[in-house]
Amino acid sequence: MEKIVFKPEGEEAVEFYILEQTRIGGVDYILVTDTEEDDGEALILKDVSQSGEEEAVYEIVTEDDELNAVAAVFENMLEDIELS
Repeated sequence: MEKIVFKPEGEEAVEFYILEQTRIGGVDYILVTDTEEDDGEALILKDVSQSGEEEAVYEIVTEDDELNAVAAVFENMLEDIELS
């Protein structure tokens, strides 16, 4: 499983494992978890980078309609996972 490291400004680096990624309406989303094994906390992150930036900038998807739509796509992609 691919690992990604987030470095929030002024905070310690945080590691997540990428479960899946998709592109919807020209926007990239990744489904990440905080543990490689067992049931961990999962988050859906949205790439909000500007084109040409060296590093990707992600933020947590919090808007309910967007979150539900993207979660449904990831659930279809990963048959053995339920996002709630």
